[in-house]
Amino acid sequence: MSENLHYGSANWREVVRKNTQKTYLVIAVFLIVFFLLGIFVDTVYRYSELANAYYQYYHQQLSIGQVFVWLATFKIIPYATIIISAITIIWLYITFAMYDKIMLSGTDYQEITADNNDPLARRVYNVVEEMKVAAGMRYMPKVFLINANYMNAFASGYSEKSAMVAITAKLAQSLTRDELQAVMAHELTHIRNQDIKLNLFTMVLSNMMLIIMDFLFYSVLFSGNNRSSNNRNNNAAVFFLIIIILRYVLQIFTIFMMLFLSRTREYMADAGAVELMRTNMPMASALMKISKDSTTPEAQNEYKHNKNENLRRASYIYDPLSVGFSGGDMSDMFSTHPSLENRLQSIGVSAKGS
Repeated sequence: MSENLHYGSANWREVVRKNTQKTYLVIAVFLIVFFLLGIFVDTVYRYSELANAYYQYYHQQLSIGQVFVWLATFKIIPYATIIISAITIIWLYITFAMYDKIMLSGTDYQEITADNNDPLARRVYNVVEEMKVAAGMRYMPKVFLINANYMNAFASGYSEKSAMVAITAKLAQSLTRDELQAVMAHELTHIRNQDIKLNLFTMVLSNMMLIIMDFLFYSVLFSGNNRSSNNRNNNAAVFFLIIIILRYVLQIFTIFMMLFLSRTREYMADAGAVELMRTNMPMASALMKISKDSTTPEAQNEYKHNKNENLRRASYIYDPLSVGFSGGDMSDMFSTHPSLENRLQSIGVSAKGS
């Protein structure tokens, strides 16, 4: 496998720095959009009441924009935003608590411990322990071996103390020790960088925003309020038009932002594997093996017949539905993972004759 690869060098610290900046940008944008959406909900439900009071006092019409600004600057308490934020925090807590079970659902797995007698299980556990020490982690993650006819691995857990790593038996059997170390270094980097927490955070925010938009859409559509003034009718039409636009724009926005975040964290995890291994060769050859296996009928059949595989796609070390070796900025935009070509290039490796 490795004879098809040309090994150069790459500055893994620069890869981490650039993708860390991208991550901060994505999280900031998510939080801003979430906050503004909450303020918009407050504006929709508070405007009529505030406009009536304002007209009675000043005998002037109150603009929608003014109400939005007052709510956004907390001159008026945005109750809906506060309630939505509280619900989101509760949802996050429940998701964090149940995520390990969700990630392992639909698989035939066993937890590996230090005293396991199976040679393959003991080999995997020892490698995870070695890389945990190399990564400077305080806690040993739980280790799971999945009995599956495809090559893949993933990490889970909302904190280092609650973390777990899982690898399929086929992948553990197919890799050399160095390659297995690189794969585990990749997964432990996800844990060390708190990628699982970030992905869950954005996933919950995205789902919450889409639920809010659906609620607003049907609430306004079937409100059945009879409005006596033309001005109120015009305002209702403006709100409904904005809701329709946001309902579709937010779906596109959340999908692309989550995919972008996922790809940046994969680049960082690959760079982390190079950092811990002090060489890019094991990570590159492991990715090549996993990529080749993902195209086999046996692997594709198992992926397709497990309804829970979509839950794990973004967390896998290699997305079985990704674009494959050839990639580029445009093709990567629609994938949870960068193309194999881009991942190899980011760690200083290129494939001959590709």
